This record gives sequence, structure tokens and C-alpha cells, in this order.
Amino acid sequence: MDARTDRLTPAEDLARRGPVRFPNESAEYRAARTALLAEEIELRRHLERVAAQRRALPPGGEVIGDYRFEGAEGPTDIAGLFGDKDTLGIYSFMFGPQRARPCPMCTALLGPLDGNAADLGRRMSLVVVARSPLGRLQAFGRERGWKALRLYSDLNDSYSRDYFGLLPDGSEIPAFNVFTRRDGTIRHFWSGEMTGDSADPGQDPRGAPDLVPLWNFLDMTPEGRGTDWYPSLDYED
Repeated sequence: MDARTDRLTPAEDLARRGPVRFPNESAEYRAARTALLAEEIELRRHLERVAAQRRALPPGGEVIGDYRFEGAEGPTDIAGLFGDKDTLGIYSFMFGPQRARPCPMCTALLGPLDGNAADLGRRMSLVVVARSPLGRLQAFGRERGWKALRLYSDLNDSYSRDYFGLLPDGSEIPAFNVFTRRDGTIRHFWSGEMTGDSADPGQDPRGAPDLVPLWNFLDMTPEGRGTDWYPSLDYED
């Protein structure tokens, strides 16, 4: 056990000390909420342990493929995607040339991410890569009002194939990969690896933490995520 973890105040004690009370709540509600608060504190601590374990990963595989992209400033290789940063995050957007419209689930993630892209850009390079031509990506970005996301077309599909945005059968899946550049060498650092094979019964495949704010907000409601609703690109009502 981590020595720092060993010194932490038990979550149950912290929860009992919590000062928050709401008008007209019952003793039954407060007891259940305090028990839940203890679990939430433990969840926060577990997330931090996982993040620390992720940061401590040994060096990943060196990136040596023929990866070619096109962005607003022209063609580039993967090194060019780093800019002046040493860490690069690439989100694989399910919007290949065979699609009439892009994936609504990806779009539900990218909308909020656009709002944080400028902030993230202070610490890392963040790009969105899709297999459609650049002009098509940019047109959709304008339609959605995206202002800060850096959009790139995968010109030869090599990146998408090697880093699991494109499966051998030609189907697309969302992927988020992180790369590092140290002493001129680019290496893969981390990618979400939770697939349908690792999903628990009755649940859609998801990472932990879930990258999509939409689902995290719904998790705080009595209805939860539900089982028969997904975001749409357009709502009629």
C-alpha cells in the first residue's frame, strides 16, 4: 500500500464530518447520502491512484509508421502534430468518407472538448483526426460552432489502422491515444483499451473515467444514463 494512502483519513470519517444539509431532508436520506459520500470519496481516491499508475507507465512503443495528415496549415507527419509540446493527444473521430454524417457519440464528446481545447493547449497538443477529406471536417466543425479544435484528415489511413480508429473489417471506432516526444523520439504512451469484450453485463463499453461529460452529468440524475437513449446530431423538438 502507498504510504500516502496509509495516512489518509478514512472516507467514512470524512463523510460523517460533512457539513452539508438541505431543507426538509429526512434522517433516512441523510444516512444514505452520507454512506454514498464515503463511496464518492473512495472513488476520487481510486481515480487518483489509477492516474498515478498511468503516469508511471514505462516507455511505450516507438512510433515509426508512415503517418500522414492534412490540417489547416497543410500536410504534416505525426511529429508536426506536436507543435512546441512534448505530449500529443489524438482523438480518432468516427467520420470516414463512407459516412453521410459523423458519429453522434463522438460529436457529443468533441463539442465540450472544443470549449476546453484552448486550456488543454497550454499543457499539451490536442488534435482530432478523421478519415474524411479536410474540407468535409472543417465544414462540419463550422456547422457545430467549433472554434478551437484542430482538425486533421488521415491521408493514408495508416494512423487510423495502427492505433485502432479503423478495424481490419473497415469499421470505425472511437479512440484516444496519447504520445510523447523525448529526446527526439516519439513513443506511444497510453490509449483507452476498454472494448466491448471488457464491458460489464447490461452496460455499453465505456472508459473509466468516462471522457464524455454528457454521461457523467446523467449519472447524477435519478434516471441515470438509461438504456435506450443516445445523443443525436439534430433534435426536432
